[in-house]
Amino acid sequence: MNTFEVFKLFPITIESAKGLELTDSEGKKYLDLYGGHGVISIGHCQEDYVKAITAQLNKIGFYSNSVHIPLQEELAVKLQKLSGYSDYKLFLVNSGAEANENALKLASFYTNRSKVISFHGAFFGRTSLAVAVTDNPAIQAPINKTDKVLWATLNDIESVKKVIDSDVAAVIVEGIQGVGGVQIASDEFLKQLRELCTRNGTMLIIDEIQCGYGRSGKFFSHQYSGVKADIITMAKGIANGFPVGAVMIDPNIPAKFGMLGTTFGGNHLGCAAAIATADVMAKHNYVDNAAKMGAYLMGKLRGHKAIKDLRGRGLMVGIETVTDAAEIRKKLLFDEHIFTGFSGGVNTIRLIPPLCITEKEIDRFVEAFDKVTK
Repeated sequence: MNTFEVFKLFPITIESAKGLELTDSEGKKYLDLYGGHGVISIGHCQEDYVKAITAQLNKIGFYSNSVHIPLQEELAVKLQKLSGYSDYKLFLVNSGAEANENALKLASFYTNRSKVISFHGAFFGRTSLAVAVTDNPAIQAPINKTDKVLWATLNDIESVKKVIDSDVAAVIVEGIQGVGGVQIASDEFLKQLRELCTRNGTMLIIDEIQCGYGRSGKFFSHQYSGVKADIITMAKGIANGFPVGAVMIDPNIPAKFGMLGTTFGGNHLGCAAAIATADVMAKHNYVDNAAKMGAYLMGKLRGHKAIKDLRGRGLMVGIETVTDAAEIRKKLLFDEHIFTGFSGGVNTIRLIPPLCITEKEIDRFVEAFDKVTK
């Protein structure tokens, strides 16, 4: 049996990793400034993290949500402290798409409404509802397409006002669009969106799957604006590579038995991985490091002759290049041995490295970028 080939793969096999360094099957070393789609938050094979999940696996790796799992409450308390959302509730799942799926369903349950507003350039995942609110018809099967999704333009409140009505259950927005080219939802726009949703009785769902968990230099990127979401979705960096997703829910939204469910969500091993990640984040002040290193990186790149536009917050940086970004990314990988990301629609190199990055790794990237753009 062969794998179902739906991804274009680099001819590289990574066999081991430590911190920001990857080693392939031929012994070549690479600098990881992409973290496997922004998943690696505290560094590959971080010592405390490995110890914690190994110890948990020696006790119990999995049992279902038919029993009490105290690790879920422990994780909830840690997330409350890290995020500042002290009175919200936590629902644990396995991925970002699943988090968004449950967030949308929850908003519809609560409001008894059936429509949702999404944004051009958005990406929310590949499951049924998540792909329906993703602005990419190429990944929507006919069964995913629906007239229940209304479209607006990021940072244009008038475009939202034109489509919002009394049957809109939720507006779903990324704090920073990652796949869309590192486009930041402005603070003023989020304030206007919060006000409009409150007036209309509509839930504001903010997707912090890629831009959250400290990456922007605040725990959630939308916290720059001072607004509070009704529902927040997380995944990627929450467990440093273990598949965990989460939904944080306003306490005014009541839980009812059976409205949401999951087999693997909140399992023992996943919780142990997420708890260890939270502990390491707090111990090493990685949210502050993301802010500092992001400012350092942006300062090094600003005004570069090869850059058309530079966007980002913290360690989520988009480099829109004058020439073909795909070709630059290829040279960075194969000539300079540096992994980066790409947002093809806007010709943008995307940097979402582990939050433990230092000036040394940033300097190496900047030197390599200079070299491949001469």
